[in-house]
Amino acid sequence: MFDIVIKTDKGKLLDRIRCNARKATLGKGRDNLVQLRGWRIAPIHAQVEQTEKGIYIENRSDAAGTILVNGVKADHYGPLRASDEIAIGSYRLHVGIAEEDALAERAESEDAAPESVDPLMQTFVGHVAVQDEQGDEQTLDKEALIGNEMRFLWRNRVHQEILLRMDLRRVDVGTMDDDELRANVQKLVDEIITEMSDAIPESVDRKRLAEDVLNEAIGLGPLEDLLADESVTEIMVNAHDDIYIEKDGRLQKSDVTFSSDNAVMSAIERIVSPLGRRIDESSPMVDARLKDGSRVNAIIPPLALRGPTLTIRKFSKKKLTAEDMMAYGSLNEAMVEFLRVAVEQRKNIIIAGGTGSGKTTLLNVMSNFIPPSERVITVEDAAELKLNQPHVVSLEARPPNVEGKGAIPIRELVKNCLRMRPDRIVVGECRGGEALDMLQAMNTGHDGSLTTVHANSPRDVIARLEVMVMMAGMELPASAIREQVASAVDLIVQQSRFADGTRKVTHITEVTGVESGVVSMQDIFLYRQEGFDGDGNVVGHFEATGAIPQFYEDLRARGIGVNMEIFR
Repeated sequence: MFDIVIKTDKGKLLDRIRCNARKATLGKGRDNLVQLRGWRIAPIHAQVEQTEKGIYIENRSDAAGTILVNGVKADHYGPLRASDEIAIGSYRLHVGIAEEDALAERAESEDAAPESVDPLMQTFVGHVAVQDEQGDEQTLDKEALIGNEMRFLWRNRVHQEILLRMDLRRVDVGTMDDDELRANVQKLVDEIITEMSDAIPESVDRKRLAEDVLNEAIGLGPLEDLLADESVTEIMVNAHDDIYIEKDGRLQKSDVTFSSDNAVMSAIERIVSPLGRRIDESSPMVDARLKDGSRVNAIIPPLALRGPTLTIRKFSKKKLTAEDMMAYGSLNEAMVEFLRVAVEQRKNIIIAGGTGSGKTTLLNVMSNFIPPSERVITVEDAAELKLNQPHVVSLEARPPNVEGKGAIPIRELVKNCLRMRPDRIVVGECRGGEALDMLQAMNTGHDGSLTTVHANSPRDVIARLEVMVMMAGMELPASAIREQVASAVDLIVQQSRFADGTRKVTHITEVTGVESGVVSMQDIFLYRQEGFDGDGNVVGHFEATGAIPQFYEDLRARGIGVNMEIFR
């Protein structure tokens, strides 16, 4: 029995793993006792074996990688001492006899009491080697493991014991629903912590330890608390020990961390697997969603150099209304009334803005204005829209399978939904060739369509649409594309995110036609920024430009009562 301590190349303690057998393998394959990640690490990179002469390490990576022991390349090295540093990729490892065995030997030879040494306060009995950022060897003292690292180490130990017992008991988790699995794991966690109670230091909160282990075993680990906090709107995992959050529109570093890159990877896999999506070295990027619709993006090595990276954009559990948007200062009452009429009168509307400007939120709010009697079909890359209408069909794009086949892009779904008798088509976001199919749908009787586009101004929306139509592979002249755009799009709603974190509708613009080869537009409503107050908050006001959209004039001419005062 021996222990393997894993650190970063900066000396940051990542994990401590107990091997109860005589041999253990290390590598990026899931069957290894020690799973390491990185493009320089082979599926089975090395093997550690305990013999009568001591502990030896052997390179098993063939030509895929190397092992350095104390800075020297080694294919077979031993017996290892606790002070020997093993370098595999960006990891630094130390291997030593498990403290229980070492303490027993010391007790026999020195009549020392094993209980006199706290087993978790030293990595190995007799010597503990740690590299600080300058590379100087230090002795690990008791203070170094107080707090989070102490809890992380015990969390890992309990987690490993859970996996071992579930494997020995042949627990088939695939047949359990979420509640049953949680109840079984909770019972197992309580059982293990009770057995380990004498060894767990008093400084470690047992209840918090049980919650941490349960979340990491079947949930999203330390992110569970952040997901439950409604004031947190975005979670950004840059590395397992580097997590930022967005709160009140501002970024701040969180004090929660994962125990290792493997824990982050497990959380990502738990998100994407139920959706039929995958993430591995052959497909290291994925877009997904949580059960509540929150948007998820994950990217892993070799593309992410610091380890698996996860970004979660949370959606409010409460579905926002137009009144909520007015309360937040995103737009005023006149603008809400105008947008309500535009949606009810089946105008084709594009919501534009930068990343994180609130386009999808505004699209959800505006969808509330669609009459409940209409059939709505939504098309998204990762389904996140929440429409209240009773007659909604949601379509979601599909990524390629392991063989690189079977992908169904948004463009194919847009074409297909035209055959599904839609009253309204709502596309989550146009970012490619699907823009051409969307414009054609708008021009062929599918009025009242809604979509979002990444753009920084209404004029940029036109340029973006031109480029996306070209991405469809149709060799159309620019003049024809502009005619299509001007004919299809009625309104552009521009949303922006300001320096204080607030989101506001800065333009509501009507597309009026094409003049001299240029798409002509007129602003109906604007937001005028006037500066900042003493707290750094944006100060400004909404105003109508005085221009009256053509469709309002048509409605008035047809005897339909409309409020013209909102344009004054």
